[in-house]
Amino acid sequence: MNGNEPRVLLPAGWPRPKGYANGVSARGRVVCIAGMIGWDAQGVFHSDDFAAQARQALENVAAVLREGGARPEHIVRMTWYVTDKREYLAAGREIGRAYREIIGAYNAAMTALQVTALMEDRAKLEIEVTAVVPD
Repeated sequence: MNGNEPRVLLPAGWPRPKGYANGVSARGRVVCIAGMIGWDAQGVFHSDDFAAQARQALENVAAVLREGGARPEHIVRMTWYVTDKREYLAAGREIGRAYREIIGAYNAAMTALQVTALMEDRAKLEIEVTAVVPD
């Protein structure tokens, strides 16, 4: 480590959160990724299953990271917008598996929000990401 890698922030005495970090400190080149939904590169949905759309959205995030010269471990901030909290929670195990396979460790500061709708009617979730590539 050269001191420029993102650092997870965990105040003394706080329990380690499950599935996210409370905060992240990083220095470097910022890569911002617009909300990614569960369709493929041609804008086609292949499933209405929540977990399948989450996997595709994460694959889309990883593709944009690569295009920006970044990798999943550079993610410092991730926001999930979901249309159904219960569906999101019910798919948790499958989402976790996809996240570990595509993104890796849970080192990003994360927020998840339930929203009434997304711009694409078939979209069940949207994932927005900020990454910082170390200097």
